[in-house]
Amino acid sequence: MKTRVLQWVAVALITGMLGACASSNSGSVYSRDEARKAQTVKTGVVESVRAVKLEGTKSPVGTIAGGAVGGIAGSTIGGGRGSAIAAVIGAVAGGLAGSAAEEAVTRKNALEITVKLDGGGLVAIVQEADEQFNAGDRVRIVENGGTSRVSH
Repeated sequence: MKTRVLQWVAVALITGMLGACASSNSGSVYSRDEARKAQTVKTGVVESVRAVKLEGTKSPVGTIAGGAVGGIAGSTIGGGRGSAIAAVIGAVAGGLAGSAAEEAVTRKNALEITVKLDGGGLVAIVQEADEQFNAGDRVRIVENGGTSRVSH
């Protein structure tokens, strides 16, 4: 019974760590380094909007945490050398599962927004789908270094 409680605690910790790893690619979120820096603003009209996905993060956190949980779970099977072998198999399987879980948990819905600029030209920007855009909307593109955002 105690092992089962430890497994649930480990799963809860992994879930919390994976959520903390997620970064934002929202048009409304700025990093601390971007604060108080001049940005270039362009205006235009949305030509098209396409739903896309932003892949999730692939850090060692999911692999390590999954491996730990899998190793603990595997060690509860059998006894002696059988328990050790099960722990190793559990750690490998848990690491693979943890890595896949991290990527799935941190995957986000996004939009590819194509904008016809007022000064001529066409640009496409991908950002999280946290704001609705439609063809024909007047928008601003805010640029800072290599980062661009679309907003109303």
